[in-house]
Amino acid sequence: MDVSDFDYDLPEELIAQTPLKDRAASRLMVLNPNSDRIAHHHFSEIIDYLNPGDCLVLNDTKVLPARLIGHKEETGAKIELLLLKQTEGDSWECLAKPAKRVHEGEHIQFGDGRLEAVCTQELDEGRRIVTFHYEGIFYEVLEELGKMPLPPYIKEQLDDPDLYQTVYAKHRGSAAAPTAGLHFTKELLAKIEEKGIHLVFITLHVGLGTFRPVKVDKIEEHTMHSEFYQMSAQAADTLTNARAEGHRIIACGTTVIRTLETITAKYDGKYQEASGWTDIFIYPGFQYRAIDGMITNFHLPKSTLIMLVSAFAGRDFILKAYREAVKEKYRFFSFGDAMFIEEGNKNK
Repeated sequence: MDVSDFDYDLPEELIAQTPLKDRAASRLMVLNPNSDRIAHHHFSEIIDYLNPGDCLVLNDTKVLPARLIGHKEETGAKIELLLLKQTEGDSWECLAKPAKRVHEGEHIQFGDGRLEAVCTQELDEGRRIVTFHYEGIFYEVLEELGKMPLPPYIKEQLDDPDLYQTVYAKHRGSAAAPTAGLHFTKELLAKIEEKGIHLVFITLHVGLGTFRPVKVDKIEEHTMHSEFYQMSAQAADTLTNARAEGHRIIACGTTVIRTLETITAKYDGKYQEASGWTDIFIYPGFQYRAIDGMITNFHLPKSTLIMLVSAFAGRDFILKAYREAVKEKYRFFSFGDAMFIEEGNKNK
């Protein structure tokens, strides 16, 4: 299958640069692939599409101030590191920029030497393993010296970094936000719970696997990098009971989908307490087992994320919906609008 099959035309002015003041005021496109229906709403109306007994599954990862800007101790050259994932102790896998200037054994200093990184291994695609040296508590030092790692298509800086966190963010470890969850307010979540919908929290720390561009022509040749996930016994039991009672599992975001599909694939279709690393790549032809509907944003052309959504709702229907979104001037990507796909296309 060609990567170009997942391309579409997007005017640059539709790429959202800043979040809305009211998170739930964003627009919501509701899709039903089986009836070929596209409807236009506001996100606050998502509650009307959730039924008592349904499970709304949310990713409670917290974005780290993972962008560090420093200089090489030996030459003074400017170096930027983006923390991707902790490998062991004070060692992290990072994206280095420019990577050609970061070699094994070299030292990079941040904040007048308050934090130092030593490169211990060179990997492909600009990745490096570094070990940090510091005094005190690492995350406190990172909070002082690091910056929020906004996607490259967002040119404006945020006045408040918390705008790039979900209101339920809890477990720190992500290099990017699970952006479908940015639309929820605490008030909306409270109303959803009052209606009898179960809020279920899982964790996937977003890393390179989610936003790495596809650089091959055939999508089958693309390799995902692994990301850490975790689901509790309580979450697994809630999902299991809901399914047994005939209720739906609604995933908020592609990170939730990848976590649930990884776990159910590993445990023969069952929800199970689990943690580990996933490099699952979902594209058309994939058979969903874990979810019955999804909330997601509008994704980049030719990205693994639009392939994942196409696997659920059908490529032709998704591209039709994207053309409609462009026509109706929806806002795209991380701070953009959302779509709710009520159920998967049974004839994908």
